[in-house]
Amino acid sequence: MSRIAAAADTPTIIYDRETGTLTGAGPLDTIAVGALRAGSVLTRPFGHRGYGLGCKMVSVLATNGDIVVKLNSDAAFAIPLADPYWSRILNRRYDYEEEMEALLWSAAGLKYTLVDCGANFGYWSVLATSEPFGKQSALAIEAAPANATRLEANARLNGGRFRCLNAAIGEQSIGYARIVGQKHEAFAAIPIESEERDAVRMMSVDGLADKGLIDASLPCLIKLDVEGQEIESLGGARQVLAGDSVVVCEDHGADRTHSVTRHLIQSTGLKTFAFDPAKGLFFAVTEPSDLDRIKRHAWVGYNVFATSSPLWEDRLLSATWAYR
Repeated sequence: MSRIAAAADTPTIIYDRETGTLTGAGPLDTIAVGALRAGSVLTRPFGHRGYGLGCKMVSVLATNGDIVVKLNSDAAFAIPLADPYWSRILNRRYDYEEEMEALLWSAAGLKYTLVDCGANFGYWSVLATSEPFGKQSALAIEAAPANATRLEANARLNGGRFRCLNAAIGEQSIGYARIVGQKHEAFAAIPIESEERDAVRMMSVDGLADKGLIDASLPCLIKLDVEGQEIESLGGARQVLAGDSVVVCEDHGADRTHSVTRHLIQSTGLKTFAFDPAKGLFFAVTEPSDLDRIKRHAWVGYNVFATSSPLWEDRLLSATWAYR
């Protein structure tokens, strides 16, 4: 029996992203999946603007359940069927953060630890720990309790092959954070001094290493998707970033000053890189203004990569991507 079929909390609807095969869906769910695919195709050139409204309409048709998306032969990812953020992956021609996946492909022959900060439902932890990507080790950290529950479910769905932690990432492993926001992909963690109901503990990346949660003997890929706390979180990762590590930070499209990239270049001493979608290659960022031509949509986050490690610099500059 396959790992997907054996998981007790697995939804019965399964979509294979590699083959386009949909199984276990009734007539209405099949129509819903088709509509979501079409909506993604139509809105993709515009940064999926308006796609969320279409998802609300489709949700009337669909069952109130989840769908498992097989990302590859060894990676299963469960999401709400009409989720405005994640259901875009039902479109096989949609590439989710292709620059991140390009780096994972480039590094598949290494042995490293993914520190997935702001992991949401665990997409990157599921993918990095799968066989095609080298069966890497991963620690997935998510602040929002509801997201953390889904994250843990996806870890179980994949045989428990990565560790999950419900915590907020910041500059120090001190205090707590309040979770705010309306959309699961944009929850923010606001540091607070004392514990309150539904608050989560603050942790720094260096604090994770000090507690032995990060294997210091391996190279490290740190993904910081922490909704506005990137600069503070970088301050709490100095020890780890001094080694064979690369950090991935979001620089939001609405920020025309490119504050995260500016901080990386001017304050960290790390070499900074970004992905050129026109060429499918990474390039060195020497000025924050280099991102002007990359940031096409104000409502989209753009990843920048920074490292002091020749190992990771080589992997970045070796990475390529061919669009579907």
